[in-house]
Amino acid sequence: MAYKVLLPQPILKEGYDYLLEHGYEIIDGKGPSEEDILSDIASCDAMIVRTAKITARILDAAPNLRVIARHGAGYDGVDLEAARRNNILVMNAPGVNSISVAELAIFYMLHCSRNFKLVQKLYQEDYSYAKFKLPKTELNGKTLGLVGLGNIGKLVAQKAAMGFDMKVIAFDPFHRGELPDYIKMTQNRDEIFSVSDYVSVHVPATKETIHSIGQREFSMMKETAFLINTARGSIVDETALIQAMEEKQIAGAALDVLWDEPFQQDNPLLQMDNVLTAPHIGAATKEASSRASLVCAQNIDDFFCKRPLKAVVPELKDLIPTEV
Repeated sequence: MAYKVLLPQPILKEGYDYLLEHGYEIIDGKGPSEEDILSDIASCDAMIVRTAKITARILDAAPNLRVIARHGAGYDGVDLEAARRNNILVMNAPGVNSISVAELAIFYMLHCSRNFKLVQKLYQEDYSYAKFKLPKTELNGKTLGLVGLGNIGKLVAQKAAMGFDMKVIAFDPFHRGELPDYIKMTQNRDEIFSVSDYVSVHVPATKETIHSIGQREFSMMKETAFLINTARGSIVDETALIQAMEEKQIAGAALDVLWDEPFQQDNPLLQMDNVLTAPHIGAATKEASSRASLVCAQNIDDFFCKRPLKAVVPELKDLIPTEV
């Protein structure tokens, strides 16, 4: 009997076809809500998760579920304690989204440097004012500070340094190994905020990083500096950011992620002329989604075929079975 793989949200053709070609039965779910997944999960052996939140209630109601493949590097949307309690392995797809997210971080820096949101808002009303009087700057020669230097952070550094002649400094206490000469690693996290013209966030959401960028960090930043966040909304203290923007402590922000996803319509950040927001589109390119769907399908097949597992989330590595 074929293993059943639940897809609460559609995946791209590459992953879908891989599962079919390798003999899996695909359950196209009703949707990503908790109630939708609860109605679909009972008989399923595996699940590929995109943006759906996988709660303890879902995992406790899934007696056959043995593996979850997360469509991307992050896995904070899965209740890992409940996964452990139910002996469910969680795997991710590190690296598949790196190019797309890195490109978006560069786009956000360019957008901020040209004050583009306000230019777009004003130029049809006052062409001359938007062209000559709104402040605009180059990226060339500016300092980029990276909080986190994983796959995405390194790509952002490369594109910023090699493509735009930016100076790049980084803080990552977990980084090991050699670095290219265009990245200066600092042991002082405060330096990232105090000297950078752009601070770009590239860390996962953990107990240590949630709300780790707040009032203290904004008070250290230049008045001309911008915050770029393509990681997780929970890393930034939004209340502190709103206050920093209102008091003009920093020049602006580009936020691919907010604390609430989907966002709250009354969030003041959405209405600010120097804050760019988006619905977490960093990994939403065709190329990244294709890679992620295929890697997720391969991860599931590796699990059931007893092949070495390459992408088990660190917190659950001790659950790797000796037999499937």
